[in-house]
Formats: sequence, structure tokens, C-alpha cells
Amino acid sequence: MSTAIVTGSPVPGSSLEGDLRALGFDVRLAQDPADAEAALAAVPGEQRVAVVDAGFVGHVHALRLGLTDPRFPASAIPGALTAQPAARQALTRAVARTGVDPDVVAKSLEADGTDVHRPELGELVAAVPADPQARNEARQALASVDDEAVRLRTAVKARDGFFTTYCISPYSRYIARWCARRGLTPNQVTSASLLVALIAAACAATGTRGGFVAAGVLLLASFVLDCTDGQLARYSLQYSTMGAWLDATFDRAKEYAYYAGLALGAANASGDDVWALALGAMVLQTGRHVIDFSFNEANHDAEALGELAGASPTASLSGKLDSVGWTVWARRMIVLPIGERWALIALFTAVTTPRITFYMLLIGCALAACYTTAGRVLRSLTRRARRTDRAAQALRDLADSGPLAELTGKALKAKAAPVVAAAGAVAVVAVSGLTDFGSVWPIVAAAVYCVTSGVAVARPLKGALDWLVPPIFRAGEYLTVLVLAARADVQGALPAAFGLVAAVAYHHYDTVYRIRGNAGAPPHWLVRAIGGHEGRTLVVTVLAALLTPTDFATGLTVFAVAVALVVLVESIRFWVLSARRGEPAVHDEGEPA
Repeated sequence: MSTAIVTGSPVPGSSLEGDLRALGFDVRLAQDPADAEAALAAVPGEQRVAVVDAGFVGHVHALRLGLTDPRFPASAIPGALTAQPAARQALTRAVARTGVDPDVVAKSLEADGTDVHRPELGELVAAVPADPQARNEARQALASVDDEAVRLRTAVKARDGFFTTYCISPYSRYIARWCARRGLTPNQVTSASLLVALIAAACAATGTRGGFVAAGVLLLASFVLDCTDGQLARYSLQYSTMGAWLDATFDRAKEYAYYAGLALGAANASGDDVWALALGAMVLQTGRHVIDFSFNEANHDAEALGELAGASPTASLSGKLDSVGWTVWARRMIVLPIGERWALIALFTAVTTPRITFYMLLIGCALAACYTTAGRVLRSLTRRARRTDRAAQALRDLADSGPLAELTGKALKAKAAPVVAAAGAVAVVAVSGLTDFGSVWPIVAAAVYCVTSGVAVARPLKGALDWLVPPIFRAGEYLTVLVLAARADVQGALPAAFGLVAAVAYHHYDTVYRIRGNAGAPPHWLVRAIGGHEGRTLVVTVLAALLTPTDFATGLTVFAVAVALVVLVESIRFWVLSARRGEPAVHDEGEPA
């Protein structure tokens, strides 16, 4: 329930009361400041309350943007102000000081230290005219703009890939509106997208040409729904903590389930074993995302040094390229965002084989990774910026270091963190691939990796390239699992490795989503319980040395199930409790759709 207190004398012919009721507000009229203060005091503290000037003239969608967005404790547009329970006390104090003029109260809230969100209205009208002539002009401006058209247009993500912008969004926004008018929620659409993707994976697993064609079509249908859920959230402002988590995790579940479906389909169609390619695609895609996350967190609140500290030759070149229209789309496509990536997977699934599909996916993702990583390295080397403690802590959390790394980190420290981390990762992967399966040398290399991992994170990760440490750790762990499973060369080893990496990757994505939602990293006991990246790497090498290839596949399966159970139970508990506690809603745009 939400309450809107309309202050002042009602304006003849105004639709304000009806507009507010249409937005779900219980409207209370207050003729003077004393009435308004009394009405405000009567509103229960757990409710959202809005204060609106009776002379307000504006679009309904302007009111919706200013008064109903769940992500912000306080929000304001000209002539209207809202406060959620977290900002109610501050609102009460501000009203007592300044009266009930929404614009004056909003400034008082900001002066008191309360963040007041002011949404971008663009061409939408929101004003409190001072005289009849100004009111007439405002109403004319109101009539000249179709706020429903604006609402539909702004439901689409501001920065999207070429395929999504021109092949999906022109009609998916109307599906979003259809869903909104029938009371469907973004979470329901997200769940439908997951279901369609799982059906697509099952079709691919049949190994028939008809199954592959159906899988490609259904994968694209799933992507349409994936775009629709975000557009529905923006269209109706149905943002939630649970929704952000579901949208992010389901995207990964859909893509990786489809990889597994393709691998099963290849085996059923011709006996072709492409599990190594499927796992390689998952490792590469997860690695790309970790690079994105680490770089963004490292620079999220970097403090510039000097007037031109944020500038660099790379950034300047990027700005020049953005001034040429076609280069913007070319650069968005070359990074192979989810739209282009899923279109590529769907097309090659339908017309070729799973092996060729994975080859094309690996080539495309590798080129995209090289392009983005090289640009970020250059920017980091040429941009003088001081990393904050918050950024260093985020990188440390993303590193996912366990107790073994902590022990060595207390004794040894190194300034060149990425170099040390890379040396250990290369050592364990190379030794695992170059020695016979069952050799003890991978254990020795994994022990070295534990030491170098601790050394790499012993100091705060504030160096120019220290954001590379988490992705290096991901590569070291995931590739060791892949190489040892491939070296086992028995049925079931690579699918088991696929499951283990999927479980661990979920944990790493979950860490990212918690940090992005300002919820902090997963609890320390969880990281210790699943060993940290270095501990899991050591466990896998020990299993490979002590067990036969067949038993190794079984051991990997058991390990994967154990990790998945611990991670999923804690993650689901955390996000469900966060939603029940009414944590501030978030809407993470994530990677371009």
C-alpha cells in the first residue's frame, strides 16, 4: 500500500487524483501545511508516502518514474516527492523544517544527507505552473507528447547490441506491454525464458536434424523472453532484488544447459565427443565475464589524480571512434554480446553440427576476449588512477581465496600480483597437461599454485593491472579441471568436469551479483567450506593422482555435487531472505543483451 498526500487547493479539471489512484496510491487531500503534516503522521511507517502539489501538471509516466520506482529510498520530480520507509524519518524532519512544498522538501532532504533520486524525464512534462498562462502552456506541452510511446521506447535498454536492437527489441517491447496489461511479472517471464531454453537444450540432445533446428528456434525464442523480462521491469518499474538475481543466474543456466544439450546431441547423433569443447566454451565465456567484472569493480570508484588523470590515449581513441556512427555498432558486435552470441549458436546449431557450432563459438569468444582485454590493459597502463579500499576489497572477494592461500599470504608478499598469480596458474595447468595421468607432479604444481595464490593477494590489490588476478585464478582452476578430465580419457570424466566447473562458476557469479547489489561477498565460512579456488585445484590434482581414470570420473562427480549443494543452498537462502527483508531493489543491466 502507498499513500499520496496532495497538498494545496485542487485545480478544476485536473486529473491528478485519478492519475495517482491509477498508480496504486491511496490519495489524501490536505488544504494547508497543518493538514499535510497530520496526514503524513497518520501514514504507517512501513508504507511508501508521496507528497504532491495539487497544482501539478504532468504525464502519468512522469509520476510513475518519480513516485513508484522501488530502487530508491527517496525520489523526486518537479512538484512531487516520495519516500520509502528507509527515508520516512528524514522526510518527517524535512517537512517539520520547511513545510510541504515538494521541491523545497526534496532540497532539504539532500541538505540533510539523504540521497534523492531525480529520474531523467526527457520530453515528459512535470511542472507546477505559477499562473493560468503557464498552466495552459504546460497542458499544451502535455498534449503534444505521447507518454505511452515514451514509456515503450524507454523500456528498451539504453545500450544494447546490434542484433538485439534491430532484430528483437522492435517487437519484444510490445510483448512486455502485453505482459504488463495482464499482470505478469518480470520474474514469471524470466522463468518462462529458462523453461524454453531447457526445452531447447533437450531438443538439441536428441541429436536429430529436426531436433537441432527446433533447438535453434527455441533458443532464439528464449532470448526474446530474456529481453522481454527486462523491458517489462523498466516498463512497469517492477524492480526487485530477487528479480535481478534470477535474471542474472538464469542467463548462465540457460547458456550452459544448452552447451550440455549440444554435447549430448553430438554423442547421440554420431558418437562425437565434444564435451571438451563444451567445457572449453563455458570456461572461456565465464573467463570473459570475470574480466569484465574485475575491471569494472577496480574502476568503479577510482579516484583520479590530477585534471587529466582519467584520460588516456586509448580512451581518447575510443571517444573518437564513437563519433563515427558505424564504428559504434562494429565495436558492440565484435565483443559478441549475448544477443549476437545466441544468434550465432542458434544458426550454427540449426544448419551444422555441434562440433562446428562450438568451434565457431570458441573462435568468436576468443577474438572478443582478446579485443576487450587488450583495450582494458592499455587503459590501465596509461591511466593514472588511485584504487580505493572498496575496489581492492571487491577484487579480493572476487579472487575467492581459501584457507591455503590465506596461510601463505600471511608469510609472503609480492608487488607484482598478476605476474605471480599467472606463474602459478600456468605451472599447474601445464604440468597437468604434460605429465601422465596419475602422476604426482600435478599435486606438486598445485601446491606451488596455492603458495603463489596466497602471495598474489597478500597485499591490497590496488595496482594498475591487479584486476587481472581474479580472472587468472579462474583460468588456473577451470583449465586444470578440464585438462585432467581430458587426460583421464574415460567416459564420464569430461561431463563430470563440466558439472564441477558449472557449480564453481555459479559460486563466482553469485559473488559478483552480491557485490553489485551492495550485499557484500558470500560469507567466509562458505569460501572455506568449498576450499577456495586453490584448495579445489589441489583436491582435483590429488584425485587424479590417487584414483584410476574411472574412479576419477566418479570422484569428480561426487565433488561437483557436494560443491553445488553447499553453494546453491546458501545462495538461495541468502537471496530469499534478502527479498523477504525488503532489501533495496536493484536492477543490474549486466552485459548488453
